[in-house]
Parts: sequence; C-alpha cells; structure tokens
Amino acid sequence: MGGNRFQNRSKGASMQEAYRTAVNYAEREYGHQQGYSGEINCTGGVVDLTNERKKTKLAHNQFITQKEEGNLTKGNAYGLCIREPKKNNNKIKSQVEHKVEKGTKKWKLVYVVSNFDEDLGSYDTKGAAVKAARAYTEKNQRSTYINMEKVLEKGSTQVAKISYKPAKEEAPGEYVFFGIAPC
Repeated sequence: MGGNRFQNRSKGASMQEAYRTAVNYAEREYGHQQGYSGEINCTGGVVDLTNERKKTKLAHNQFITQKEEGNLTKGNAYGLCIREPKKNNNKIKSQVEHKVEKGTKKWKLVYVVSNFDEDLGSYDTKGAAVKAARAYTEKNQRSTYINMEKVLEKGSTQVAKISYKPAKEEAPGEYVFFGIAPC
C-alpha cells in the first residue's frame, strides 16, 4: 500500500471544524475509494502542530517542508493554524423573531398515510385514508401506515424563529493540513 502527500487549506471556527470541512470536500471530490483515495479524507484525525511551529519561529511553509522531510506517520493529518479565528464576544449572540397570527387557533384530527420513507397524503376520515393506503400498497407492493395527527386548521405551528447574530469582527480561522494518505 502506497502513500500520497497532500496539503489542504480550510476555514472554520476551530481546527476540528476546518478539518471536517476539508475531509467532506475531499470525499465529494475524490470519493472514499474504500479509504485509499490518497487525500485528507483517508486520514484518521488531525494532530495540531501550531504550538510546535510557533516555538520554531519558522514560517508555516518552511515548517511543513521540514516536517515532510522527516518522518510523517501515514494516515495522520497534521494541522497548523495560520490565522486565528475571531470569536463573537457579544453578550447576546442570537435574535428572536416572534410570529404572531391573529385569531384563535383551531386544531383538527387528520389521518396521514405514509410508507416508511415519506408521507403520501392526509385525509379527514379513517375510511378515506384506508382506501388511499390500500390503493398505494396494491399498486406499489409496499406497506403503508396510517397515523392520526393533530394539525392546525389554518395557519402555522411556528411561533418564533431564533437566528444567530454574528459580531462585525467575527471571522473563521484559517488552517493548513498536510500529511501522507494511503492510496
């Protein structure tokens, strides 16, 4: 089994998040190839070498070259933070948007027909639901299920939306990953 050198850049709130982003990208780009694509998605995790690089006072490119000339463990990703993330220091980091609908809410009972994967229809009576479910089952040779559910007659059940409120200075960190991946 051979090995392929890789080097990737990624952004994230933390090194772990940036690593997952790089792995997901490599997975989409190269596929998993049963763990032998020769890219970062074949590694088993990331080893943070940021503090070690800071002690050497080398630029990150020089540090990576020095490490690659030494012994890297195949299957590991090594990471360096090249720009620290800027965190959200606001006291309140979210905002609430209330959804108010005028009038009274009226619930009604419906019978929902579904197969295991999706809802197929909603009916006011159990008889209508059974009829639709039998027709689907006989046509598609798949089992169906009928569940009773309460739904609002008009309007929505959503009463509020909470959104993340980023700070103006907030920014993800930038990371570089390198290593030898199995191929």
